[in-house]
Amino acid sequence: MPVHLYGQAAEMEPILEISHKYNIPVIEDACQAHGALYKGKKVGSSGKLGCFSFYPSKNLGAYGDAGIITINDESLYGKLIKLRNYGEEKRYYHSIKGFNSRLDEIQASILRVKLRHLDEWNKKRRELAKIYSDRLKNLPVITPEEGDDNYHIYHLYVIRTEKRDSLQKYLKEKGVSTLIHYPVPIHFQEAYKDLDYKPGSLPISEKISGEILSLPLYPEIQEEEIETVCRYIRDFFLK
Repeated sequence: MPVHLYGQAAEMEPILEISHKYNIPVIEDACQAHGALYKGKKVGSSGKLGCFSFYPSKNLGAYGDAGIITINDESLYGKLIKLRNYGEEKRYYHSIKGFNSRLDEIQASILRVKLRHLDEWNKKRRELAKIYSDRLKNLPVITPEEGDDNYHIYHLYVIRTEKRDSLQKYLKEKGVSTLIHYPVPIHFQEAYKDLDYKPGSLPISEKISGEILSLPLYPEIQEEEIETVCRYIRDFFLK
């Protein structure tokens, strides 16, 4: 289950090679990558299934919880249609156990209108992300890198620094809100304590989780606001 994290596509080619070699289906988590490309192909169209979230904060967001699954397998499509609606074969006749996971018409209508603007909004995010990357050069932070085969749509603009916590505190004092996506690695979540992972079990995940910081980014943010955030970050490291 490759995750197209923060708006950048995972490297699908080697993943699909493994999938074909061992006959393992690939389910793409594209919940943060609406419109992202890998080798010119939209994410969510390479694996067996593609899953998209329309949570309001996504690049393509509804006015409530919503989502879709993309698929090109007719037999599996029919099963998913039943699963989303109580397992109904036809009205009042249930052939399998299912759920209530229908996308309501109001959300669909909103998304249909917003979809027309998705490419424009993604393009703007890319332009704004470039300003961040240009202004943060030569500072002790790691900025996002776009893969050679990728079209990154910057759902989030995430930097890394060993001084993450003190930088976040400094920015908050200056009136700049930031977030940490995600502060606790999966293997340290309470839900997986039965697996008995110890510190050092997944050292790269543990290191990165202590360094990541998401800076403000959305299509409507002004370039002057980004310049201000970058100035504060520069001041923090050069003070």
